Amino acid sequence: MFVEINDIFPVFNLNEYNRFGIAWATSVNLGFKRGERHFFCTFTPLYILSNFMEELGILSTLPIARFTDNGAYLTLSDGAEVLLPKGYLQGDEREGDEQEVFIYTDSEDRPVAVKERPVALLDEFAVMEAKEVTKIGAFMDWGLLKDLFVPNAEMLSPMEKGKKYLVRVCVDYRTNRLIGVSKYRDFLIEDTRGYEQGQEVKALIFEETDLGFKALIEDRFEGLFYRNEVFTSLEIGDQVRAFIKKVREDGKLDLQLTPTGRQKYDEGCERILQELGKSGFLPLHDKSDPEDVRAVLGMSKKHFKQSIGQLYKQNRIMIQENGIALVRED
Repeated sequence: MFVEINDIFPVFNLNEYNRFGIAWATSVNLGFKRGERHFFCTFTPLYILSNFMEELGILSTLPIARFTDNGAYLTLSDGAEVLLPKGYLQGDEREGDEQEVFIYTDSEDRPVAVKERPVALLDEFAVMEAKEVTKIGAFMDWGLLKDLFVPNAEMLSPMEKGKKYLVRVCVDYRTNRLIGVSKYRDFLIEDTRGYEQGQEVKALIFEETDLGFKALIEDRFEGLFYRNEVFTSLEIGDQVRAFIKKVREDGKLDLQLTPTGRQKYDEGCERILQELGKSGFLPLHDKSDPEDVRAVLGMSKKHFKQSIGQLYKQNRIMIQENGIALVRED
């Protein structure tokens, strides 16, 4: 991160750290001048993590240590125990049996093991709905009985009840609790040199803007589908197959839903044949309204015309005045 030099001292000042346990230096005597900005690598001091539970926020396979009326106690890696409530037991378990569980803290901030898997584990992103918004933060639905809390200080912008947001699961190292953070750009990488035009990627749709749809790629990069190039329905939270259209200099990626080159037309032909297979006829032609083509096939009119041209050359369709018909094999 970049740090502005305000004062000059002979050593790093490590007296402060943020809620994620990251320490930083605000000044150092290395020939810097006041007002200059320099890059520093952040790091996590070990003493801050001394009370951090290794299994918190992840899926773990743990052995049963003992049983009580409340459930089974599982053994953690440090030798401590965590409760798996009785409701998760089938009744035939024995001491030593291993259980795959997710560990977080309950409503009283006690560590507890559950069998449900949240939509995101520690250090992962997911689109979550805000179930409740209070003066101190928002409570997000992440698939568990206890909602994930996003403090006001960790919000990218004020949240509204019922809306969906991109949230990353993090640990507040001051309290050893899992929290949500919607300031997603703090975790993204701007070096996109590993990508190339036409490359296929998985994209998570997380925000709609005037330009189009923002997408998260591999939990590390930001991409954009331009609205005028999207010919199918996209919803916040959708996981879609995407293709790199352009690698931008600002570290972001322009995306498209259709592949490039020959693959694009092959898939277009396959989509048309799939729809023709239902009735043998489609009331679409070269003079059809682009919105009608989009509604039926989820592609642009240009893509449609190029695809039916290929199918016609292959003698797989007949082009009629009011549409296209499938050529039936004898």
